[in-house]
Amino acid sequence: MFAPARGRRPGAARGTIPPPTPEELEECPFCAGHEERTPPETLRLPEGDEWTVRVVPNLYRALERQEVVVHTPRHVHSFAELEEREIDLVAEAWRRRREAVPDGYVHAFVNEGRDAGASLPHSHSQLAWLTEAPPAVAAETGELDPGEVVLERDGLVLGCPPGSRLPYELVIAPLAEEADGLRSDLLAPALRLLGEAIRRLRRLEGAFPWNAWLHDGHCWHLEIVPRLAVFAGLELGAGIYVNSLPPEHAAAALRDA
Repeated sequence: MFAPARGRRPGAARGTIPPPTPEELEECPFCAGHEERTPPETLRLPEGDEWTVRVVPNLYRALERQEVVVHTPRHVHSFAELEEREIDLVAEAWRRRREAVPDGYVHAFVNEGRDAGASLPHSHSQLAWLTEAPPAVAAETGELDPGEVVLERDGLVLGCPPGSRLPYELVIAPLAEEADGLRSDLLAPALRLLGEAIRRLRRLEGAFPWNAWLHDGHCWHLEIVPRLAVFAGLELGAGIYVNSLPPEHAAAALRDA
């Protein structure tokens, strides 16, 4: 359901991502030189003393196996600030950890900003091992509709889906459908396109919280949900999502950004 006036209602303000503080820089366990503040790593890329990406067990895991992928030794808050070589190594880390622990379903996701569930601001993603595919993946039927196209690049499409739940909701998907995104040659280009999408969104909306995850089913794709509105009782209780920005308007703004 689309209701443009809803975005102007009282109390509709959304969260932001503040700049780093000196205390944050001193305490961050993910920065280079603070390696002893995390559990022993399960992977570092490249191998050797000078790392770019590290994978460590999640100290506060919700599942039996849950790992954190630290995207860079630099203290940056956003995936949009990563360099291309860093993004490529994030994709490699996802792939190699999947190969190392092949059981079950691996849910790969990014929470950026406290209002999106990130407890630490240093850019990172997580890998969570599930015994089976989650309901949203198991229920997948038919082809994926990327909706209003923002851009096509490297065999991928970035689009605003027709059933967008929140303003600027996005999907990134291969132009030719394929399964098993964690083993796809298009995973790294898809994450690079994620970085481009977030950079465009930040030009339009500033630094804001968002979530993204890999839907690794018959038609694998990345789903990106900017937290530009708050779910309330109608959304959570009835499953009726009221979006203040139609996808065709969102896509037009992102094409121009």
